[in-house]
Amino acid sequence: MTTALRKRRGLTVVALAAAGFLAASQAQAAPGPNGGRNLFAPGAAKAAAEHRISGGTSSSLHAAANAAGGGDSGGGEAGLIAEGAAQWAEARTSPGSILPGAYGAAWNQLKALPETGGNWRQVTNLPYNSDDPRYRDYDSNSSGGSGLVTGRTAALAADDLGHVYVGSAGGGVWRSSTGGGAWTPISNQLPSQSTGALALDAQHRLWLGTGEATTNADAYLGDGVYVLTHPEHDSFYSRDRVGGAELENTTIHELRFSGDTVYAATSSGLWSHSSKHLDGPWKLEFAPNPAYLTGGSLASDPSAAYKNIVSDIAFDPANPSKMVLAAGWRSGDSYNGFYTKTGGSWQRLTSLGDLPADAANVGAVTFARSADGSRYYAIDESPVGLNSGTAPLSGIFVSKSGSPFGPWTRIADAAKLAASGSAESPPGGQSWYNQFLQVDPNNADHLYAGLEEVYETKDGGANWTTPGPYWNFTFPCWSPDPTKQTGTCSQTTHSDQHAVAVGSYHGTTVLYVGNDGGVYRRPVNGSADASGHATDWTSLNDGSIDALQYYSVGVGRDLTNGGVIVTGGLQDNGQSILRGQGSPNRDTVMGSNFGGDGGMTLADPANGCNTAAEYVYLEINVTQNCAVNNGLGAATTYNVPPPDNASSNARFIAPFTADLKNSSTWVAGGEHVWVQTQGFGIRSSSAWTSAYDLGAGPVASHVATALAASGGKVYAAWCGPCNSVGFTRGIAVGNADGTGWHQITLPATGGVPNRYLSDLQVDPADANHVYLAVNGFSRHWNEGPGAGIGHVYESHDGGVTWSDVSTNLPDIPADSLAVTPGGGLALGTDLGALYRAPGQTGWKVIASLPAVAVNQIIVGPDGRLYAATHGRGIYSIELADLKH
Repeated sequence: MTTALRKRRGLTVVALAAAGFLAASQAQAAPGPNGGRNLFAPGAAKAAAEHRISGGTSSSLHAAANAAGGGDSGGGEAGLIAEGAAQWAEARTSPGSILPGAYGAAWNQLKALPETGGNWRQVTNLPYNSDDPRYRDYDSNSSGGSGLVTGRTAALAADDLGHVYVGSAGGGVWRSSTGGGAWTPISNQLPSQSTGALALDAQHRLWLGTGEATTNADAYLGDGVYVLTHPEHDSFYSRDRVGGAELENTTIHELRFSGDTVYAATSSGLWSHSSKHLDGPWKLEFAPNPAYLTGGSLASDPSAAYKNIVSDIAFDPANPSKMVLAAGWRSGDSYNGFYTKTGGSWQRLTSLGDLPADAANVGAVTFARSADGSRYYAIDESPVGLNSGTAPLSGIFVSKSGSPFGPWTRIADAAKLAASGSAESPPGGQSWYNQFLQVDPNNADHLYAGLEEVYETKDGGANWTTPGPYWNFTFPCWSPDPTKQTGTCSQTTHSDQHAVAVGSYHGTTVLYVGNDGGVYRRPVNGSADASGHATDWTSLNDGSIDALQYYSVGVGRDLTNGGVIVTGGLQDNGQSILRGQGSPNRDTVMGSNFGGDGGMTLADPANGCNTAAEYVYLEINVTQNCAVNNGLGAATTYNVPPPDNASSNARFIAPFTADLKNSSTWVAGGEHVWVQTQGFGIRSSSAWTSAYDLGAGPVASHVATALAASGGKVYAAWCGPCNSVGFTRGIAVGNADGTGWHQITLPATGGVPNRYLSDLQVDPADANHVYLAVNGFSRHWNEGPGAGIGHVYESHDGGVTWSDVSTNLPDIPADSLAVTPGGGLALGTDLGALYRAPGQTGWKVIASLPAVAVNQIIVGPDGRLYAATHGRGIYSIELADLKH
């Protein structure tokens, strides 16, 4: 992939170059994966910008659909996100699919285990400034205008008393009683921290649908619907679940009310339940393809995950018993369309005016009704447009009859929105991922629409503005001036909109929007500049809501401030950096020194300002000064990806590491095992050499999933194909100098299970002593061939033979391993972290964390264990306390 196709940081680079603020050093001009093209050369900025395409507690259900062959062929960012979704799922579902109840059973097993001593300390619970003026270097998005950010917000609800409820993608539900800010988590006791929907009913009860429905790479399944009678001061517990287990292992797109009934639009069809009597099971109202549901004859089919998706439901205000249901998979399926119940059965609607009704043009859909019942609005994503990579947005539509049956009129398409002050070209490229609609409760013609950006019309769609542009880099008001947040532009929101609500704060009716950067607020009737860009956005991500979604963590000594530097790669929030952790000089605000999607991280334990950060597909960037730069001088970060990056022939989040005995020797894995020996001094991709080709299988190339190296000996786990159809995995062992490479024989049955191999760690005292983490679930929950049992394996002979050392571990996906001093073993899983003490065989839960995935766990140079969670930030704990 080229720099020009990067989701966020690419335009930062070209915009800086075009503005003449950031000079390229000789090292940056060196040939790399762009075929030697210098992005700072005359005309390169324009060419790169034109080349950019706007589209990158549980397992990802919709992501599993991609793995089963339901993937998208759209290019650019949309294609990246779809590919990431597929790969996230593959690690948890291959070689088959997960049966319902797997995560619930794992959570119960986990809760029954003893705990270690000590307490986790939250490291990242402080403001995270994406526009930090300290970090305006080559690959940073600082000055783009998003301001303070946190992890992805999937759902919102608000009342007229200043209470705001945020449903984060992977970090649970949070409450503010001050109109936003001073957040408190209120769902820590639930077995799923993934939010799909939030809704306040007429009695002011808060309904929570678990299981995020964005179909993103890291959208986790949920375990049902919960209701809280007094959300303004209470918290959710397991006893608050509505109904039984019918909605476990689903994602919930919307919760809608009609009379005394609540409807759940889910990945397993449309379900209903009494909103007055909360016991008793949920009723399945409609499933387009019931044979693919749990217990059906096709439930184990690889495509089952995307055969019964219901996006939303709309009720006719004149006759609420009449309803229109939107169903369909984002990439298209024969069942995609709009349905209504006629004569006791569901029938497809074939004529709705401008709103498409054919399967090829009905994808993800969102409805919104005006408070007075005079208008219905809808967003529709087009599968045919997505698959062709041309026009994924079908349009925004209105029914002026107030009925969801229409007739519907198109009031916006990509071209109209592009002319509204947008920073996108074209808008709606990710309309399968980004959607919201909100009607002003006091004006039926005043509508907010969320796609990648926030759009607004005050006249029913005749004219549009973009109060929340994607970023400010493309506007004349922007500059990287470190004395200003974003030049003379006003703050915007983070990109990629998912959630919206209207509430009241200090007597003003306010709009709340949720996106990949958290939650923002402005008055519903706010102010804007001459371009239609809002001048009154307030970020509500004050640091008290730590919903950051980390893929990785790196820790190194802070030679300037004392303590350590803690850094990590994040979903769509770049690379965070916190300096002086553990010292009196600790940062009061975290900064972002790399933009886009953060991936794996490598930090020098002796000097944390030496950092290597991954974008995706092994696009590695290195800095030796923490990427400190005011944006006005020479760049001090270097783009040094191994050659597999150019072909994207690597995992979306691909492994790279340093040799335990020689920190200047780095190993990175795509189809090849790449080695470079210059450490953080690397300045060119040409420094990488191929130590071994993992091989091209009969269906797909083998690509690395985990790496470990010590004293020149290298272990490389791989998969290919990596999805459930023909899944294959293995381990290759050899030397960093390219000698002695061979494939280890892993039996098809017995021994190491035929599942995704997620991590390798070597005993620092013996390079032949190696540990292996195995993702996914055992054969009890996964019907795929050879799924086996066990999650942690050990070899004393360089991988020739393996022993299962899982013992009392819950049956839960294992993500990351760390060998602690003295021979202990720490394990990060999809539901927290565990520890096996030196000389012991049993595992204990490490203190207490919410039910979040620990994507990476490492030992820091300060005697602490660090856990990068995907939804609740980074935590640390004293290693010495684990013994108690």
